[in-house]
Amino acid sequence: MNFEFFIANRIFSKGANGFSKPIVRLGVASVALGLAAMIVSVAIVTGFQNQIRDKVVGFGADIQITSYEVNSSYEASPIDMFQSFYPGLDSVKGIRKIQIFAQKAGIIKADNQIEGVVLKGVGSDFDWSFFKNKLEKGMVFTVSDSVTTNDVIISKYLASRLGLDVGSALRMYFVAGDELQPRGRKFNISGIYETGLNEFDRMFVFGDIHHIRKLNKWYDNEVGGFEVFVDDFNDIDRMGNVVSKAIGYKLKSRTIVELYPQIFEWLKLQDMNVMIIIALMVLVAGITMISTLLILILERTNMIGVLKALGSENRSIRKIFVYNAVYIIGKGLIWGNVIALGLCFLQLETGLLKLNQESYYLSEVPVNIQLSHLLAINAGTLLVTSLMLIFPTYIITKISPVKAIRFN
Repeated sequence: MNFEFFIANRIFSKGANGFSKPIVRLGVASVALGLAAMIVSVAIVTGFQNQIRDKVVGFGADIQITSYEVNSSYEASPIDMFQSFYPGLDSVKGIRKIQIFAQKAGIIKADNQIEGVVLKGVGSDFDWSFFKNKLEKGMVFTVSDSVTTNDVIISKYLASRLGLDVGSALRMYFVAGDELQPRGRKFNISGIYETGLNEFDRMFVFGDIHHIRKLNKWYDNEVGGFEVFVDDFNDIDRMGNVVSKAIGYKLKSRTIVELYPQIFEWLKLQDMNVMIIIALMVLVAGITMISTLLILILERTNMIGVLKALGSENRSIRKIFVYNAVYIIGKGLIWGNVIALGLCFLQLETGLLKLNQESYYLSEVPVNIQLSHLLAINAGTLLVTSLMLIFPTYIITKISPVKAIRFN
């Protein structure tokens, strides 16, 4: 144990005395509350981003493959299902699944209510895991390659607006080709889902892709496109390039970020809020620690004079007080982690804090706790606040040993 660390340890083990005691406690509290605010802010914002992103991906996958001719009515020109990349693309590292889909705009009529919707046709390979977790009533339906099912699932918003429930008959009308009269189709509601994304909930009805083939007079091997899911959303740009090269030049691929840029740009803006909070909290904690350090130096003026008289260098004495301040910061970090993690786990277990789902697309405050975030915030806070303390210790070089020993 070196000399500076030994003296700092002795000072810290005896505890603060006199007028510095409440200041030290304030320093610990400042660091603890600042760190807790940073951890909770990052956990909430990343949780919010992840949940909104997962909901958007649940409706449209990470990457969509379609023809180049897509009109404004959500309908794509048909493409052959038997492609060189289907279904083998899911064997590529980083790609979890590929599935077929097709969409067709239609109108739902129930009593005197009319709603414009998009029927999304899915195949037997459709991944229902997202919608199984969002079901409010009923169940998802099974799609067969040989038999057409009339079952559909609709959103809670549409069910409420149209006065429908599980088991109710649902009649939809579609414009097919050059026909003047719209075609009607009768479906059975097997399930009602709610995601909280009103923009999507009020739009999409999920049914068998065979209906869209019949309405559009497509062959059984034709689809509207393919949906690709990747293992890591943070790698979506690179995987988008991989998919683009794999499908060739006759088809186009777009990531979910390119399909809905306004949503993902809005989510990126949340990062700025977190950065502002982190900067303010670190600044407040740093300024409080500077004040604490200066008071500790003032209280130990006699000790500084004695150490200088015994031959200690200014640099060595400055280290003593930096070590002492780091002790205080470390104690604040421990309490900050306890407070932040306690609040986060309380929210995860109880969902105590609620949100207006119509405004925030979520019914309760989301929380995402990641070890990498915790380590980065703790390390960053310790490093920045410690560096901020180096300059204030320069005042030690101005203390005269004679005057310091006589100081009381």
